[in-house]
Amino acid sequence: MKVSRYRIQVANVAYEHRELSSQVARDGVTAGVVRLETDDGLVGWGEICAGADIASEVNAAHAMMPFVLGGDPWRGEAMRRDAWHRGLWQFREGTANFAWAGIDMALADLCAQAASVPVHALLGGALHESLSYFWYLSGDDVKDLVAQAHTGVARGYDTFYLKVGRGLDLDVERVYAVRDVIGAARLRIDANGAWSVAQARHALALMDEADIDFVEQPVRQVPRDLLKDLRASVNVAVAANEGLWSEEQARERIEARVADVYCFSPYWVGSLRTFQRLGYLVHEHGAQVCKHTHGELGIAATAAHHVMLTLPSVVQGNQQTSAHMKGDVTRSLPIAHAPVWGQPSAPGLGVVIDDDALSAAVEAFDRDGQFWPFPGGE
Repeated sequence: MKVSRYRIQVANVAYEHRELSSQVARDGVTAGVVRLETDDGLVGWGEICAGADIASEVNAAHAMMPFVLGGDPWRGEAMRRDAWHRGLWQFREGTANFAWAGIDMALADLCAQAASVPVHALLGGALHESLSYFWYLSGDDVKDLVAQAHTGVARGYDTFYLKVGRGLDLDVERVYAVRDVIGAARLRIDANGAWSVAQARHALALMDEADIDFVEQPVRQVPRDLLKDLRASVNVAVAANEGLWSEEQARERIEARVADVYCFSPYWVGSLRTFQRLGYLVHEHGAQVCKHTHGELGIAATAAHHVMLTLPSVVQGNQQTSAHMKGDVTRSLPIAHAPVWGQPSAPGLGVVIDDDALSAAVEAFDRDGQFWPFPGGE
């Protein structure tokens, strides 16, 4: 089995409403859809998540293909090593990780199909029957947030996620308004590093009666121990997110025990196996993994789900945007309609691409360009 052909198409799928935080104002997902074909007719799918600029990541993936074409998918780690060393991608690690992660998913899909097992079986097997995913709340308007929260409750979600760091009075009002709707469900907040240590302590004290499950990245990611110092002085569990942007950064922070939860993704660290290795390191240091989303289509969501099923210490209520998107390029994505996702049983990733939906999403990108993380980014 050799990789004989490839294709990368860039696709847009819009959100139902704008994603709004202290960092971004984004109206949808732009991603590169990777298709690898073997000489014996297997097709593997992967996804390049956008990060800052989809063009740079797709161009990087094209530049990496000499290390893939003609190669055996079972030697994916050797391909990656050669791309980093001989292809010099070690000098542009962030872009390289986002690009290679899409290729890596497609290689894993091919190998698992060839072995007639789901990807999670190739990774050692599932430790969980299912995992749950959160309901993502977005916006500043309190009445609209309350309506969103009611919708999530009606659909059976038990974990709710709210961006903060957009003004303390507004943050507090929004947090308590959501708590009033969701009852005893988990409520998580994410400041994207918007607060100083003193501001974080003050804000979390004001939100004490809202029973926050954990606060994600309340302070900036550098210096490394800033989050660790805050963690030691508050009663709320703390999650690290920013600053886990490479294998080295993630390993340093996990080993320094800066957080209770580490929220990251395969595309930040370059491959499914690297994500799994770091997930076991999190377990060894007594913490948990929360699967992060940067905004993604169903291919990346499925690939990460396979890995999360194999990790010993994971949260319930992982991150997703599928339930808030106007469609997808895959068919029958469980978290587009409900919070719980079981074990995929089909060989490979198990994704089924909707050709019409993919064509429409590619046309949308060709027409409108990337969904930038800020208004007017064209």
